[in-house]
Amino acid sequence: MQDAVHRAIETIWSHYTEPVSLSDLADAAILSRFYFSRVFREVTGTSPGRFLSAIRLHQAKEMLRDSELGVTDISYRVGYNSPGSFTSRFTRSVGLAPTRYRARARLLESGPLPEAPTPDPRCGTVVGTVHRSGVVPLRNVYVGAFGSPIAEGRPVSWDVLGPGRPRFRLHGLPEGTWYIRVAGLDGSVPDYGAERRMLIGTCPSITVRSGRVVELDVTLRHSSIYDLPVLFALPEFDCRDLALVAGVR
Repeated sequence: MQDAVHRAIETIWSHYTEPVSLSDLADAAILSRFYFSRVFREVTGTSPGRFLSAIRLHQAKEMLRDSELGVTDISYRVGYNSPGSFTSRFTRSVGLAPTRYRARARLLESGPLPEAPTPDPRCGTVVGTVHRSGVVPLRNVYVGAFGSPIAEGRPVSWDVLGPGRPRFRLHGLPEGTWYIRVAGLDGSVPDYGAERRMLIGTCPSITVRSGRVVELDVTLRHSSIYDLPVLFALPEFDCRDLALVAGVR
């Protein structure tokens, strides 16, 4: 079934600027709509519609960093009919309005990480180890707790792991279901003209209880076509010139 989902994702990347329906993607996968939706979620962790939306916003981030197009033009180019709807969705998912995101990316400023929560006995805690498994991050590794499988919006709790620090601790998680997502950039030298690859770590959803500690092991790996892009603004991912990213403060 991965081949079917692969075909659908290739269709999303090729046609994200156009209206793309569930039927279009199911046809590309050569599956019925109902079966396709179920298989797609099993492989990617989210629905086809949310995957499409994430790709559109990811491409919008790239255009804001690397082009001089206005926000209105970009919104139409990534498939939105309303610049207002695009701006609202972008701000909610990335954590910054489009114009502010563009300014920060070009000034090499950090993303809008919230203040790390302090320990609270009424909330849960997640601790764990990020295993590098042969990959070498460019600089930092980011760990965040999100309310959905997509790393979008401000994480409810987060930690930043520098070189040589494999353990993370996420305080202040309210009771409920959370998704722990880990991201970094590959520190190996890319081929000439190639972009640095993203490193990610995912795990199934976890249930947090007040006063309890959840222990996790997460392994970093290179991202694949089945992985959702990281939408939340982070300095290593959102620097206009990645050659300078090692100097980001």
